[in-house]
Amino acid sequence: MAKEFWDINDLSEFLGVKKSTLYGMVESGGVPHYKIGRLIRFKRDEMTMWMEGHRRGGVAPEGKAKEIIKGLKKPRMDMKKIVTKAVEEVKGSRYNLTHGKPDRIKGLRKEVSDGTL
Repeated sequence: MAKEFWDINDLSEFLGVKKSTLYGMVESGGVPHYKIGRLIRFKRDEMTMWMEGHRRGGVAPEGKAKEIIKGLKKPRMDMKKIVTKAVEEVKGSRYNLTHGKPDRIKGLRKEVSDGTL
């Protein structure tokens, strides 16, 4: 006789998902569940229906090919212009130190030629 209610281990095995992932889904309300005190239970039939609700259809290869061909017909932008513009935007928004590295600490430069201050 199959169990009507599953615990987290049963559901983890059924779905092939880690228990920690399931706990996160329970906490966010992403999966239908029952709470009895601190125990979490899942109804087998509800989980099967929930999985059916997450079913995604396949991609038709001819549809994807048509989409790629349409993309090729569009005028291409000059990649050098795109990269140059991106670099200029980044350089303009960041501070560029021109002399040395910022982690280098230099002295006061008040030393006399014989080494005394």
